[in-house]
Amino acid sequence: MAKIDLKTTNIKGKEYVEVNTRIAYFRENYPDGTILTEAVNDLAASGLAIFKASIIVNDKIRATGFAYEKAGSTFINKTSHIENCETSAIGRALGIFGIGIDGSVASAEEVQNAIANQITKETILAKLDELQKCYASKDFIEADKIKDWAEANDIGQVYDRHVQLFAQK
Repeated sequence: MAKIDLKTTNIKGKEYVEVNTRIAYFRENYPDGTILTEAVNDLAASGLAIFKASIIVNDKIRATGFAYEKAGSTFINKTSHIENCETSAIGRALGIFGIGIDGSVASAEEVQNAIANQITKETILAKLDELQKCYASKDFIEADKIKDWAEANDIGQVYDRHVQLFAQK
């Protein structure tokens, strides 16, 4: 496939093609093509969404892409993890098909999501300090909120410290 010049979004100095741009290009250039999506898991039961997207051209699957999203794992996933997951799977499948991958198969949305999910060392240290202060002031409700944040973000260090302080109270 020849190089395709598509509109990109710059994220931290690297150019990424958004999924809506990839879809528009596909629809315009493959009017008889199909983008087929399917949930791979039981969406209602798990709080997880796993989607598979297939790109079909001339009645043959030409590319597939998978995506995984957890409910509540990001701001957008608090309300739309299923939709976000399906969109990511489509973006990956179109990227694997060759649309919008000059720099990366990842879409702009996937990269922004990954950046948003990064928790810095400074944030963890601040949460540990905040947790210590909660226990010192006997504010156990706020301490539980920090524990819940640690669990949701899989920050074992903060959760473990909560357990230690709770045992000492």
